Amino acid sequence: MKRVFSGIKPTGHLTLGNYLGAMRRWSEVDQHGADALFCVVDLHALTVDHDPGRVRRLSRQAATLLLAAGLDPKLCTVFVQSHVDEHARLSYLLECVATDGEMRRMIQYKEKAAAERARGGSVRLSLLTYPVLMAADILAYGTDEVPVGDDQAQHVELTRDLAVRFNQRYGQTFVVPRTTHPEVAARVMNLQDPTSKMGKSDDAGPGIVYLLDEPEAVRKKIMRAVTDSGSDVVHDREARPGVSNLLEILAACTDGNPDELAGAYQTYGALKKDTADAVVELLDPVRRRHRELCADSAYVEKVLREGAEKARGMARPRVDAAYRAIGLLPAE
Repeated sequence: MKRVFSGIKPTGHLTLGNYLGAMRRWSEVDQHGADALFCVVDLHALTVDHDPGRVRRLSRQAATLLLAAGLDPKLCTVFVQSHVDEHARLSYLLECVATDGEMRRMIQYKEKAAAERARGGSVRLSLLTYPVLMAADILAYGTDEVPVGDDQAQHVELTRDLAVRFNQRYGQTFVVPRTTHPEVAARVMNLQDPTSKMGKSDDAGPGIVYLLDEPEAVRKKIMRAVTDSGSDVVHDREARPGVSNLLEILAACTDGNPDELAGAYQTYGALKKDTADAVVELLDPVRRRHRELCADSAYVEKVLREGAEKARGMARPRVDAAYRAIGLLPAE
């Protein structure tokens, strides 16, 4: 059976974009057809200024929402990254294989570094090297497929490059993974700025639908979504990013096709109403299950503890093999 790994970073409240772009596929497809691991990658949340208590709260919330979204510990492994030491152990070895130029070419690093410099600040070294930690997350488990959104595709390509390079230099150690994407809404855009991703790190704003938003808040945000000049409903991301975003969200919620859906609407208002209804219906069971799980924190803790134990047992032999291959003396 193929092995799948993916993770979610606890840097903000999870959004509709996280759900449509990744979590729903994990629940409906990946955990059923693969040996799947899903991780709250809390170490990645330390690459920017953060409040420690908030990181802990968001990590727990993210883990609870993964379960609420349908991940079943009987079918997959759910755990927290920092609970498995092998991630950090392998990350340093891969830093010894990666190059400075590769890191500085990463689009997310360039964008975040430029924004921070514009504010007169500087970024942490860990932000530069975090794609290597992401590669360690993936390679530690012999992952075959990495289901991610479009914005992470470059990092998975780096992971492939590092795996090939390590294998060529030090002997066959790692599986070279491939990326998979959902067919629709792989990248959900901000409702108020449809040229930007709906990111969970943006802590406020009417353009972001959070998984735990109340139904009326969801409807309000979608009904106020930015559309485009003109009145005809057309699916064209370049010329009509606002209406295209709505069509893709509706298509993802209803298993439809955005081009076909465009022909069914004469007005933006009707499209917004149907999109709002579809999103509310989609998220309602997630919100209800989240409330149930919050009332049973012992269960969530048990899932994460057992998940970490299982993940540790899967990762350690491969990471130990990498230590031997690269030239380090065994500890015993």
